[in-house]
Parts: sequence; C-alpha cells; structure tokens
Amino acid sequence: MSTIAAALAATPSPSPSVVPDVDVTPGVVGFIAIALVAIVTILLVVDMTRRIRRTRYRAEVRERLEAEANGTATDEPERRAAEGSRADVGDDTERG
Repeated sequence: MSTIAAALAATPSPSPSVVPDVDVTPGVVGFIAIALVAIVTILLVVDMTRRIRRTRYRAEVRERLEAEANGTATDEPERRAAEGSRADVGDDTERG
C-alpha cells in the first residue's frame, strides 16, 4: 500500500493549461454557417405563411362558389369589409 501512496505522491498533478481562443471559438466559418441557417429559416417561414394564406383564400373562394351554386349566396364578405372600415374610422376619430 505504501508503494501506491508513494507513486501517487510522486506523480505531479497536471497544471491547468490555458487554451487559446482560436481553438475554442467557431470563427468565421461558424458565423457563416449560423447566418445561413438563420436566412434559410426566415425564407421557410415566409414561404409557409404564403402557402397558408393561399390555401385559406382558395377555401374561401370554394365556399363562395358552392354557396352561389346552391343559391344560398350572402353578402358576408362585403358586410365584413364595411364593418371593418367603419370601425377603423371610428377609432381614428375618437383618438383626436
């Protein structure tokens, strides 16, 4: 047992070494990679929003066409637009 204790006491403990920042940081290549991921993500979100909006508009048009074919067409889109514009005007005049 004493030989193990003597061996452990004789081996020096490693001193903390300072690692240069160049070996730790991702540098220019890492920045470019993250920038590309961010740009691709933004483009995908814009494309997804555009596709969802397009699908919603197609569904609205399909519903209108079906309503017209059934003879149950209403003026709901025009009514919504009129109510929306009146609310906007009312809000602007009340602030002043």
